[in-house]
Amino acid sequence: MTEGLIVVAALAVIIVIIVIKTAIVVPQQSVFVVERLGKYSNTLEAGLHILVPFVDAIRYKHSLKEIAVDIPEQICITKDNVQVTVDGVLYMKVLNAERASYGITDYKFAITQLAQTTLRSEVGKIDLDRTFEERTYINTAVVSELDKASEPWGVKVLRYEIKNITPPVDILAAMEKQMRAEREKRAMVLTSEGTRDAAINSAEGEKQQVIKASEAKKQQQINEAEGQAAAILTVATATADGIRRVAEAIQAPGGFEAVQLRVAEQYIDQFGNLAQEGNTLIVPATLSDVASMIAMAMNVIRQKSDGRQSSDVLPGPR
Repeated sequence: MTEGLIVVAALAVIIVIIVIKTAIVVPQQSVFVVERLGKYSNTLEAGLHILVPFVDAIRYKHSLKEIAVDIPEQICITKDNVQVTVDGVLYMKVLNAERASYGITDYKFAITQLAQTTLRSEVGKIDLDRTFEERTYINTAVVSELDKASEPWGVKVLRYEIKNITPPVDILAAMEKQMRAEREKRAMVLTSEGTRDAAINSAEGEKQQVIKASEAKKQQQINEAEGQAAAILTVATATADGIRRVAEAIQAPGGFEAVQLRVAEQYIDQFGNLAQEGNTLIVPATLSDVASMIAMAMNVIRQKSDGRQSSDVLPGPR
C-alpha cells in the first residue's frame, strides 16, 4: 500500500514537471525565443504555448516595449579644443527577437558604447559656442549612425537626447563674462537707438511746427489782403455811389443853387479856420474876389454837369 502511494506521488510530481515544462504563457508585449535541442526553433508571442518536454527550451526573453537606456556622462573635446562633459538618454525598441538573440551578445551594451563614441565624434566637429545651440543636430546625427549599426541586431534606435553639456569651471566663468558684456552692449545699443529716435522725433516735431506756423502766417496774410481788398472795394463803391448821388442831386431842380450855397459856406468856414490857427492872415484885396472865386468854382461845376448831360444824351436820327 505504501509503495503504491509512493508511485502515485512520483507520477504526480513528474506530471507537474512536464506541465511546467510544456505549458508556457507569454505576457503581452513580450516574445520568447525557443530552441529545440540547442537550435533555434521559433519565437513565441503573447499567449499560451505548449512545448515538447525535454526537447524545447526557452533561451531568450525580449520585451517589445520601448526601452530607455541611460548613456553615462563622458568627456568630449570640441573643435576648438575645449573639454566638455556630456551625458544623454537613448530610446530603442526590439523589432526582431531572433536577430537580437543571435546577432550580438548584448545589444544594450553595444548600442551604449556606440552612442558614446558617436557622440564624441559629433561634438568634435562643432565649436563650444555652437554645442548648446546644435543639440538637435547632434541628436539626429547620433540616431542616424546608431540606426545603421543596430539594424543587423534587430533593434530600432528611435531617438537620442542630450541631457547636460557641462564645460569646465573657468570656461563657464569666461562665458558668463562674455554674456554679461554682450548684454551691456545690447543695452548701450538700445539706449543709443532710443536717444537717436527721440532726437529724430523732436526734430520732426519742430519741423512740422515750423511748417504749420508758416502756413498759418501765410493764410493770415492772405486773409488780411483779402480783407483789405474787400475794404478798398467797399470804400470805392461807397465813394462812387456818393459821387453819383451828388451828381444826381445837382441835376435836380434847385440843386445848382444848393451847391453854390454849399461852396460859399465851406469857403467861409475854411477862411475862418485859417484865421484861428495862424498868426499871419492873407485876405483878398476886395470882397469881390470871394464872389469871383465862388463863381469860378460854380462855373467848373456847371461845365462838368453840362458835359455829363451832353454825353448822356444820345444823338437822334438825322
